[in-house]
Amino acid sequence: MRKDAAVSEATAATPAPVMGLYDAPMWTSIRERRMRLQCCRACGAWLYPPGPGCPACRSADLEWREVSGGARIASWVVFHRQYLPAYPAPYNVITVRLDEGPLMVSNLEGAVPDGSWIGRRVRLTYAAMPDGAVLPRFVLDGGG
Repeated sequence: MRKDAAVSEATAATPAPVMGLYDAPMWTSIRERRMRLQCCRACGAWLYPPGPGCPACRSADLEWREVSGGARIASWVVFHRQYLPAYPAPYNVITVRLDEGPLMVSNLEGAVPDGSWIGRRVRLTYAAMPDGAVLPRFVLDGGG
C-alpha cells in the first residue's frame, strides 16, 4: 500500500448515521459514552431502533434509559473487501442481542475469538474514530 493511501484511510470520514425522526437522543447519548435506548413505561420493552411507540403494547409512554452494556453475539461476519474508506479490509461486523433485548449491529474491537463467535458474551465500549466521531462497539467480556 502506498504511504499516502494509508494516511487517507486513517483520516477517512466516518459515515454519518442515518438520522430518523427519533434517533437524535440516542446518538447524543453515544457521544456522551452512556448509550440510552427507549424503554416502554407501560410494559418494560426496550426499543431499537427508536420510534414513536412501543411495538409490544402500542403505548406511546416511552423514556430514554441507559443500557447495561452487556450483550451476546447473535451473528458475525468478516469482510475481506473494502466498501467504505473508513473501514479498510479485513473488518468484522457483529449482531449482538443486548441484555435488554434489542438486536444491534456493530463491530467487535480487540481480540477476536477462535471458531464460532455466536453466543460469546461481549460488553459495550465506545470507539473514538480518527475524525472525532464516537461509535458504539463491543469487546469480549472475560466473564463468559
